[in-house]
Amino acid sequence: MSTDAPGTKYLDPKTLDKIKRLDVRARLVVEGFISGQHRSPYNGFAIEFAAHREYSPGDDLRHIDWKVWSKTDRLYIKEYEEETNLKCHLIVDCSKSMQYGETSGWSKFDYAATAAASLGYMMQQQQDAVGMVLFSDRIDKNLKASSHPSHLKLLFHELEQVEPANTTDVSDPFMALASQIRKRGIIALFSDLFLDPDELARALSQFRLRRHEVIVFHVMHHDELEFPFEDNTLFKGMEVDAELHTEPRSLRKSYLEAVQRYMVKIKKVCAVAGIDHVLLDTSKPLDGVLSSYLNFRAKSRRKNV
Repeated sequence: MSTDAPGTKYLDPKTLDKIKRLDVRARLVVEGFISGQHRSPYNGFAIEFAAHREYSPGDDLRHIDWKVWSKTDRLYIKEYEEETNLKCHLIVDCSKSMQYGETSGWSKFDYAATAAASLGYMMQQQQDAVGMVLFSDRIDKNLKASSHPSHLKLLFHELEQVEPANTTDVSDPFMALASQIRKRGIIALFSDLFLDPDELARALSQFRLRRHEVIVFHVMHHDELEFPFEDNTLFKGMEVDAELHTEPRSLRKSYLEAVQRYMVKIKKVCAVAGIDHVLLDTSKPLDGVLSSYLNFRAKSRRKNV
């Protein structure tokens, strides 16, 4: 008998792969995550404490501040105000390297697109405004942030039309974006980060200098993390014109060591800049995206209190 929480089957990439419509995928991921949590993850985000006022007959007793009563022997009501809606920009890498994995199931781009769509869907349930940027070595598409329901459909449509191409470059695109996104908000980057760590550091600093909160979802295919190849294999570059025919078992140790050094550098870049780094393995459920975002937002709110 399965011990999985209700709805978590929808988070399995193999199950989601059978679902072609991105809007349905996103909804199932979010609803599956919520049922797995056994409570709404939105609690505590929609409103925040504003002030006290004296109790009047007819006021909701649930809002009485009993700590104040214990000290003053008088009844006061906690008043709340709606939290200012956030603006979040989903920045999705659509360079050619993100195509890896498409012949065997989900590509990195499929995973990143579904993760971004799921996060956008969840944010809109909170009445937050969501925008999206698709980039490679340039800005391929830039949709301004909006909380209107039809806007999310547009985001899904654009993601479904993408054919990853070109190389990865964040220098010029991120410089341009940082100057365009003026209101402070959240930047959520979905990318395999196949670029120089120093270049990434300079690019992300453009957002931090403008006081944006940044969370990096580092999308890696399981093959890239584990290097499971056994037989003689022809490896072809996706963003460079190069081929290597080799016996992979002789390379595994040095390859995995190189990947580990690379991951350490990327994590250090993020840590130094005060940026959250979340590794996404394409073989794993997508609920990590949503839980990481909620933890990130809760931490951000505590810093600003």
